[in-house]
Amino acid sequence: MWSPDSWRQKPALQQPEYSDPAEVERVLSELRTLPPLVTSWEILHLRAQLAEAAAGRQFVLQAGDCAERFVDCTAPRLTNTLKVLLQMSMVLTVGASRPIIRIGRFAGQYAKPRSTDTETRDGVSLPSYRGDNINRPEFSAAARRPDPQLLLRGYERAALTLNFVRALVKGGFADLHHPEYFDLDWVKESPLGGEYHRMVQTIKDSLRFVENVLGVRAGDTDRIDFFTAHEALHLGYESAQTRVVPRRPGAFNLLTHFPWVGLRTNDPNGAHIEYLRGVENPIGIKVGGSCTRDQVARWLDILDPHRSPGRLTFIHRFGARKIGECLPRLIEYAREEGGHLVWICDPMHGNTHATASGVKTRRFEDIYSEVEQAFDIHSAMGQTLGGVHIELTGENVTECIGGSHGVAEEDLARAYESEVDPRLNYEQSMELAFLIARKMKNGTL
Repeated sequence: MWSPDSWRQKPALQQPEYSDPAEVERVLSELRTLPPLVTSWEILHLRAQLAEAAAGRQFVLQAGDCAERFVDCTAPRLTNTLKVLLQMSMVLTVGASRPIIRIGRFAGQYAKPRSTDTETRDGVSLPSYRGDNINRPEFSAAARRPDPQLLLRGYERAALTLNFVRALVKGGFADLHHPEYFDLDWVKESPLGGEYHRMVQTIKDSLRFVENVLGVRAGDTDRIDFFTAHEALHLGYESAQTRVVPRRPGAFNLLTHFPWVGLRTNDPNGAHIEYLRGVENPIGIKVGGSCTRDQVARWLDILDPHRSPGRLTFIHRFGARKIGECLPRLIEYAREEGGHLVWICDPMHGNTHATASGVKTRRFEDIYSEVEQAFDIHSAMGQTLGGVHIELTGENVTECIGGSHGVAEEDLARAYESEVDPRLNYEQSMELAFLIARKMKNGTL
């Protein structure tokens, strides 16, 4: 029998070790009384759109920070992130000739899995930094102590983020009649700026044509749908806001529209899959080169027993050098099990490496190569790639190498902000969107 807490009967990986269980329970009890961050009808609306993506009629842009920081919950930062996501989605709309489903990795992406439980510096070992919902990045015993009060702080930051984003979207910030509202400074100097402005004009001309034919303003064009996603990692936090709502069957995770489970916690026998099987949200699973036929069968049977389009998304992450070998096999496994999946390419995590000095980075050409190969492989196997999953920021950081302005290895120290994984900056993100749009327009899909 499933319940929001039935996961406690399964092995739960990547959970923080708190020193005071009673304090944890007090925090979770408070979270259970707080208002939800999203609604069940928004969740079901996204699930219906993802069913369209599974059929090749829509395309997903899932993007945002690798790990949000409380300190970045500011109006300028949030505005820039929303701007770059909107710009990318506009470019992809032209390339895909289909609606874009916009899913932000924000308003809850405050917890991250780590490869090791501890970090050692100069002979001193402390708990690893696991995101602002868990502990602090500073290398001290006090900062690295898991603090349950941070869960409340994370909930509050997520609520503030969602409130601001919704206000911007509702207020016309995302009005496609006025894309100049979210024009970033890079357009003025980038070699891609002219092409971007031509795309903007194409969109405006198309809207004008449609509205002239209809004789009315195209109401769906001045407001867009925007959804949120985060990794459902801290199971106490997730289950505290999992509820049954009036007049709808089943339970909903009301912290986010689209929870996903990562590569380190996707064991079909584990606590994370047990938790996710009982919620009505659409679910994402990160999958890599080591996944087996049995795992695919178990994921589908546990999370999507009725094989409902839009319920389950595979977010595949292999790396540019391995995708050609691994992805076709994974597609065949899913077909044999009758899955109606959304397939999303995550070209970030499989392409991470460290420089000689130990700085974690990614190469732009590897990121695009994996996306390009993903399009080709899906097309060759008679289906469509349903979306992309990108770690990015609207800031001028230097964390990934390459791109049209050629961020070099020696540039990384200039503006490296991430506490976890390297992100594309706004110009690299837009260049990637243009390259993807060109690929889509060339008849790959």
